[in-house]
Amino acid sequence: MERLTAALDEIGADYRLDTPRSVVVSLPGQRKLTTECGLVIEDHALRVEAFVARRPEENHEAVWAELLRRNGKLYAVSFAVDGSDDIHLVGRLPFAAIGADELDRVLGQVLAAADETFNVILELGFKSSIQDEWRWRLARGESTRNLAAFEHLRPDD
Repeated sequence: MERLTAALDEIGADYRLDTPRSVVVSLPGQRKLTTECGLVIEDHALRVEAFVARRPEENHEAVWAELLRRNGKLYAVSFAVDGSDDIHLVGRLPFAAIGADELDRVLGQVLAAADETFNVILELGFKSSIQDEWRWRLARGESTRNLAAFEHLRPDD
């Protein structure tokens, strides 16, 4: 654990100890405001786990296809779903190879993948809910600031 926390300190990561063998790193994004990334020390590996989004409400196949297309371009992690079909980034790296530079590269990949994919997942998997949210906020005169990325889904009525 000392080796992992020393590497995290060296790169200036925002993290907290979770268990005696794991930490949670907070990665600030732009589209997905924060991605929490768990780093778990196993016998000979470092497991990387980050929640990205809940199970899509619709267009599951389109969401899965998009994630599979993106998997081939990722370094050290890949998109996966859990038993509830929630979307995560996961990976496993040899612990002996983990230093500050490698850890920074892996965490950078987690952040980039989660952040770049977040709005795509929302648009494909939650389009109807986003449109309903637009209608609800417009009807009540509520702020639509956090819907700005989905202006193209704003209803005309």
